[in-house]
Amino acid sequence: MNLTIAKLRSVGHPMKHSKGVKRAAAWLPLAAMVFAAAAGCNKETRHAPDVWAVVNGKEIKREEVDKYYRTRVNPEGQEPSPEESLSQKLNVLDELINNEILLEKAKKLNLEASDGEVEDKFTELKSPYTEDEFQRRLKDQAMTVEDLKLELRRQLSIQKLLNREVVAKIAITDQDVTDFYTANKAQFNVAEPQYHIAQILVTPRKEQQLRNRKNDDATNEAEAQRKVKMLMDRLNSGADFAQLAMDYSEDVNTAGTGGDLGYVPESALNQSDPALKKVVVGLKAGQVSQPIQVQTKDGARILILKLITRESPGLRGIAEPQVQQTIRDTLRNRKEQLLRLAYLAVARDGARVTNYLAEQVIESAGKLPDAAKTTVPQRSIGH
Repeated sequence: MNLTIAKLRSVGHPMKHSKGVKRAAAWLPLAAMVFAAAAGCNKETRHAPDVWAVVNGKEIKREEVDKYYRTRVNPEGQEPSPEESLSQKLNVLDELINNEILLEKAKKLNLEASDGEVEDKFTELKSPYTEDEFQRRLKDQAMTVEDLKLELRRQLSIQKLLNREVVAKIAITDQDVTDFYTANKAQFNVAEPQYHIAQILVTPRKEQQLRNRKNDDATNEAEAQRKVKMLMDRLNSGADFAQLAMDYSEDVNTAGTGGDLGYVPESALNQSDPALKKVVVGLKAGQVSQPIQVQTKDGARILILKLITRESPGLRGIAEPQVQQTIRDTLRNRKEQLLRLAYLAVARDGARVTNYLAEQVIESAGKLPDAAKTTVPQRSIGH
């Protein structure tokens, strides 16, 4: 799991990249956000210039917005324009406003995360890294351990609130599943054989962004061969493939999910190393391969593959467990997103919100160069 506030922030926010800025989708459209202050109370108290919003009397300051903004800027990308920077800060501020509203509701319902829950999540986030790497990543994002734990408490509390007030109210009926299947039959027609594959990757070189739970990395050919032999011995002794992948695989993209590569169509295998395709096609469901050495543009790689299941071409019936699960997951995600948006809209209607930054943007016709400037720390060497 990436150690970023952006990951922990508002739930369900897809990201897009534009000129070096990671734009997180806000809960509400930008136009609605800019004029949200009109729905709040009139300004009765003068606030310091660094107060950018007030939510039910709680101040949100520029420093906090800048801190989250820094997590969304790519230091190596093109510097955003003042308008882009300020637009992103408005988005960040709106998310902070939303989270403050939800956190307040969580506290009122006694759903605030406990110290134990925060520590458990903190340990989970920290576990893939060495202490030095963990501290370096905190420094890269201008964070402290206290900052991270505070953010974890906020997000765990909000998640508990949404689980109770939104997720628990979602029900998917058999008729819902039938209706979806009838309307989307083409989606369940498999055009070619597909192979659900998992992998454990070992490379004879140091990996800069290791993500396995043991922080285990073979750095030369001898270490790689010893590691592969150890893995095969444990697999032959009945060890769980997914657990070994999470502990030892050097693939940054799949170690966290037990090496799962998902479904690979046969046409994709045809474009891979012929020896690799031969191994996959020859495996039976549940079987693990012998180590396979392949050459890539990045150098040699040793793979241990597991064929989880093989899908033949043809229309999948509605009674198949995988079809049922896919439909239910899709419908649940759709309903959850809709209910979350509606729940936040109602919660925001009942809150007293003043967005001073939005007001300043309007009053100055978008010309706030000072507010648009935030120093972004340089990445640590080797990050």
